[in-house]
Amino acid sequence: MSNLTNKKIPSGLDPWNTLRAHTDARIGLGRVGDGLPTERLLEFQMAHARARDSVHMAFEPNSVRDQLDGLDHAVLDVHSAAPDRPTYLQRPDLGRLLDEDSVAALGKHAGDYDVAFILADGLSARATHDHAANTLKLILDHLGESWSVAPITLATQSRVGLGDEIGAALGAKLTVMLIGERPGLSSADSLGCYLTWGPRRGRSNADRNCVSNIRSAGLTPEKAAKKIAYLMVESRKMGLSGVALKDNSSNPELIEG
Repeated sequence: MSNLTNKKIPSGLDPWNTLRAHTDARIGLGRVGDGLPTERLLEFQMAHARARDSVHMAFEPNSVRDQLDGLDHAVLDVHSAAPDRPTYLQRPDLGRLLDEDSVAALGKHAGDYDVAFILADGLSARATHDHAANTLKLILDHLGESWSVAPITLATQSRVGLGDEIGAALGAKLTVMLIGERPGLSSADSLGCYLTWGPRRGRSNADRNCVSNIRSAGLTPEKAAKKIAYLMVESRKMGLSGVALKDNSSNPELIEG
């Protein structure tokens, strides 16, 4: 038997508390008759409500723009072809396409850029509000001066594939999209990052690299920024992304908790 099993638990203390301290997963919930204890049921209902709120929360690009104050880059607002949140949730295909006004606006800023950064609401505007601007600033700190950066875009009603449209319209070799991930019952504020070399319509998820669970209780923005910057450098060096681009970084800070 393990030491944990043999360990004497003081009277009145829940033996699962030791394990709960190391995970957000719902373990050892207990039982009252054929149901959950009231406290655990209320915790579940609260987590479910937070996840639903994150999905339906309105994106506030001006709030994110204010957090980007001090960066020497233009910031543009774009919108997908999904006109509102209900349509966005029911029509994922429209979330991957730009509306006509956005296509025209991006065309005015087209050039030859190494990278286009996109901050998008996705399925959790909360995550983008809380973590996207800080993560972007940390990435830029790691890149140095050798990168030509397109205007930063704030994308509303966006799916991951919208980054392909944005990158192609701006003339960027690489897109880096920071987007709110689908909320879980233990992580309503999880941010994801998708890197795509040679963005164009029709790219698949196999063409992308993903860094996920960026949040203070997951992969911290500081560690995520190092990993993303590493992948960006390798992507530019090799001219590819996705399954062909492996994260071979040996920096232990990227994998330690």
